[in-house]
Amino acid sequence: MTEKKNRREKKNPREAKVTFEGLVTEALPNGMFRVRLENDTIILGYISGKIRSSSIRILMGDRVKIEVSRYDSSKGRIIYRLPHKDSKR
Repeated sequence: MTEKKNRREKKNPREAKVTFEGLVTEALPNGMFRVRLENDTIILGYISGKIRSSSIRILMGDRVKIEVSRYDSSKGRIIYRLPHKDSKR
């Protein structure tokens, strides 16, 4: 029995993404935000579907994790809101 090798290897789509932490500096319409990353670059971030469906509020001053494509580093997807340092939880 010979196995057929798949000529098109399926790549994990998350391999082309890089995750950063940043600070939300401005709230824009339609769930878009300006986020300042640790290296002081400002990019446009949008809320991921999981955060949107969980109705997690993201406000100015929140620290977030943002997933940025290696091919287009001007936009990113906000995937997690980090807890505040002064919160009791």
